[in-house]
Amino acid sequence: MKKRLEQLKQDFIDLVGKVTDRDALEALKSEFLGRHGKLSAAMKEMAGLVESERKVIGELANDVKKTIEEAYGEAVGKASKASRASMAQSEWIDVTQPALGSMPRGHLHPVTQVREDLENLFTSMGFAVLDGPELESDYYNFTALNIPPTHPARDIQDTFYVAGHPGTVMRTHTSPVQIRGMREFGVPLRMIAPGRCFRNEATDVRHEHTFHQIEGVVVDRGISFAHMKGVLEAVAHSLYGKDTKIRLRPKFYPFVEPGVNGEVTCYLCTGKGCRLCKKSGWLEIFGAGMVHPNVLKEGGVDPDVYSGFAFGFGLTRLVMLKYGIDDIRHLESGDLRFLKQF
Repeated sequence: MKKRLEQLKQDFIDLVGKVTDRDALEALKSEFLGRHGKLSAAMKEMAGLVESERKVIGELANDVKKTIEEAYGEAVGKASKASRASMAQSEWIDVTQPALGSMPRGHLHPVTQVREDLENLFTSMGFAVLDGPELESDYYNFTALNIPPTHPARDIQDTFYVAGHPGTVMRTHTSPVQIRGMREFGVPLRMIAPGRCFRNEATDVRHEHTFHQIEGVVVDRGISFAHMKGVLEAVAHSLYGKDTKIRLRPKFYPFVEPGVNGEVTCYLCTGKGCRLCKKSGWLEIFGAGMVHPNVLKEGGVDPDVYSGFAFGFGLTRLVMLKYGIDDIRHLESGDLRFLKQF
């Protein structure tokens, strides 16, 4: 009887090591430990043993049962681990891979679309596209552009000053890039500087604390007002068609001398007068002028040898005019209902 129980235990250990399927393991356990299994059959024969033998055989039977259960538990654990590994291998996915097919493709923001169109236009005319920091020094944002400390543009109502960092502001225009461009690349220079700007303004349908501009500068020997007008006409024709006309009216800007306010014929009414142009027939879209000698000096350029012109577009305003957007706040809202229209 003792040998039979020992053999039963050994048989189970030998068999369980060869089985990896969970259902097969369950069947093997039932064969040995089930109600009508081999261990139960052996235990029934204990009735014919004397009391002293019955006690010894009973302890041995319990030991065999415990060993079989432990071996079964280890085998189940290994089978589950192997099953998970197999499943993971067969169902493995790359969680970093973008969704394929199930997600709709996005598209460029309307500001980015107009910006890229203008960048393509200017690069075709030999302009470089430069970038500069949005967190700018007071010097580059104001002083180097001929804007003295007493100028209203430095007022706390117009400018975001950075607490704990004296002399540091969120740039109010992209004009600082023209100083950085002249200092880094020298002259002759043809460049544009598109980017975000920030002003401490109350927001409404026409004003926003974050907006986009595109600045342009040309510096070389013999640059004149006529060159500036030619470039601006090319931009107007590209934006609103070949029949678009421009007009330049005197206006003061600290960093140019003389300065002009640039307007184009309204593309909606072709100059006849409508709600968009307030019945004037003209749309104001840019400021421009000949680069001030003080600005050239700050850029490391001799104003007695070189001259240049600068212009600036409100990129956000161009987008609003092009698409008929009546509230500037839509452009920075991130509202997909608005963005999906473009």
